[in-house]
Amino acid sequence: MNRPPATPALAPEGFTWPNGAKLALSIVVNVEEGAEQNILDGDRGPEPVDELSASPKRAMRVHGNESNYQYGIRAGAPRVLRELDRAGVKATWTAAALALERAPWLAEAIVARGDEVCCHGWRWAHQYWMKEEAERDYIRKGRDSLVQTTGKRPSGWLSRYLHTDITRRLLVEEGFAYHMDDYSDDFPYWDLVEMADGSKSPMVVLPYAIDSNDMKFWLAPSLTPQNWTAYAIDTFDQLYDEANELGARYMSLGLHLRIIGRPGRIGAFKAFLDHVKTRSDVWIASREEIAAAFTAAVPPPSV
Repeated sequence: MNRPPATPALAPEGFTWPNGAKLALSIVVNVEEGAEQNILDGDRGPEPVDELSASPKRAMRVHGNESNYQYGIRAGAPRVLRELDRAGVKATWTAAALALERAPWLAEAIVARGDEVCCHGWRWAHQYWMKEEAERDYIRKGRDSLVQTTGKRPSGWLSRYLHTDITRRLLVEEGFAYHMDDYSDDFPYWDLVEMADGSKSPMVVLPYAIDSNDMKFWLAPSLTPQNWTAYAIDTFDQLYDEANELGARYMSLGLHLRIIGRPGRIGAFKAFLDHVKTRSDVWIASREEIAAAFTAAVPPPSV
């Protein structure tokens, strides 16, 4: 697999998002709690991603980390929902499908808001080790599960970090409209995906962002809520200025129920939303809507 050329994904001259907006904002809420690695689900070890930094090398339960994930559903999710409702904004929920199977009340709340659910796998698990048919079954299982819990087929996909060279091809074959396992730009772009028969098929890539993600509360060097708010606002302001001076942009803000949903952190999200709401010319939209607006304005490359 050859590396793609490093060319900017520039917005076409004169491009605007709906209502004439130059900047689109995508709020992404990850729902992983209940789908993480757990010996109770037959895994060989406990979930290693842990705010407690307790990751034993042998197969044993880490009850504290299990309860930390449960907190995301029990207490974090209601707080995030309240802030979204207070601000009156849409979100895309990247959900590991099993998490919503185990929290049907949350699936109902997301659907009631009219928000998008993007598939984050069936479980919150890596794909890199999967052979083609195993990965295809995994993709289908996640998609079909979300159809059952939300009543709608997901149009987008986000893996847990590590996927395979053929993941994007499998997503095209299984009917997904966009892929977000990418961090390469501040604007969508078309990828020409190599299919099994050697032909090329276009797929929209919506780059995500790690630097403005609330995982920065956990990762060393970790940010305080004040640091994170300032960074998120600085990111927004810079992209807003670039969008108006150089051409349309979009921003991703990634959240997790068990992280931003803590009492000492939810205010950071509120402060960011309050800042964004001071701008009337920003389009806050789901990723599905962003992909559709991009597709309508930017034809796919010829193959």
